[in-house]
Amino acid sequence: MRIRVANESDYAELRNIYLESRRKNFHWADIDEMTLEDFDNHTVDEYIILAEEDNHILGFASLYLPDNFIHNLFVHPDFFGKGVGGLLLDASIEKMNKPLRLKCVSDNQKAMKFYENKGWKKVVEEGHSGEKYWVMIYE
Repeated sequence: MRIRVANESDYAELRNIYLESRRKNFHWADIDEMTLEDFDNHTVDEYIILAEEDNHILGFASLYLPDNFIHNLFVHPDFFGKGVGGLLLDASIEKMNKPLRLKCVSDNQKAMKFYENKGWKKVVEEGHSGEKYWVMIYE
C-alpha cells in the first residue's frame, strides 16, 4: 500500500469513496441528501492524499494546510480495519506542523476511538443538538 498526492484523474473514484463511506457509516445523517458533488464542495483549497494498492484507491485524507487541520479522512467501506486509515493519518501528521487539529462528529464513536487510540486528545465539544462534534488535537 502506498500514499501519494491525489490528482484530478483520481477525483471520480474519490467522490465514490466519500459518498459510499458516509452513506454506510453516518447513521445520524440523511443519506438521501448526500451526493457525489459533496466531495468537490467539501475539499475546496485542500491538499488531498490517497492510499492505493494495485492501482486501486482505498481511501483519502484532505488537509487544510494553512491551519494544520485534517478536514476529511475516509476509507472505502471494503477496506475498513486493514490499516488504511492509520497510514493516511500518519502521512497527514508528517505533512503538517504540530499541533494538528481535526473535528470528529460526536455520534461517530468508531472514529472517536480510532483517533484517541492514535494519540489524539479531545479538547472541546462544539455545535448544537444533532450536529455536535469534538475538536481534537495532536501534539
